[in-house]
Amino acid sequence: MEAGVERKIMIDLENSALQFATRAHGEQKRKYDGRPYIVHPIAVAEIVRSVPHTPEMIAAALLHDTVEDTDATLLEIKEAFGPKVATLVAWLTDISTPFHGNRQVRKELDRQHLASAPAAAKTVKLADLIDNAIAIKAGDPNFWKVFGAEMKRLLEVLGDGDETLLAKARALAPE
Repeated sequence: MEAGVERKIMIDLENSALQFATRAHGEQKRKYDGRPYIVHPIAVAEIVRSVPHTPEMIAAALLHDTVEDTDATLLEIKEAFGPKVATLVAWLTDISTPFHGNRQVRKELDRQHLASAPAAAKTVKLADLIDNAIAIKAGDPNFWKVFGAEMKRLLEVLGDGDETLLAKARALAPE
């Protein structure tokens, strides 16, 4: 495939993912600063863009919270963006529900799920953790104690992700 055609496909994928995520998140706001929620997926995508990545990883970064936090489904994502993006989003979507128990139990289930994820999904998750850590640390110091401990545990299973992002995430995590 010609480089120009490949670049156009990549840009179209990103633009479509951004439009989908923007629509899906609608009027949602970030808990920690009140900004439109879409700023988070955009930030995650930009963090992923800073390291070796694929167009599918950028799309997944933009879409990573849509199934978890909106009415969007994995089937819709697969139909709109293909199986590679849908698979990454599936890995990035928490599998736990309140039915599974308290937060600690749920986060452990989600951690176990991510432990088996491919490196591309782990790289996107590292970017997600980095952006969330910055926001939570600044916006909710009390919750940071909980999130920081969860982050440290999660980092134990994300070693296959990008090493630069892993180092950044480890630097943000509490001692």
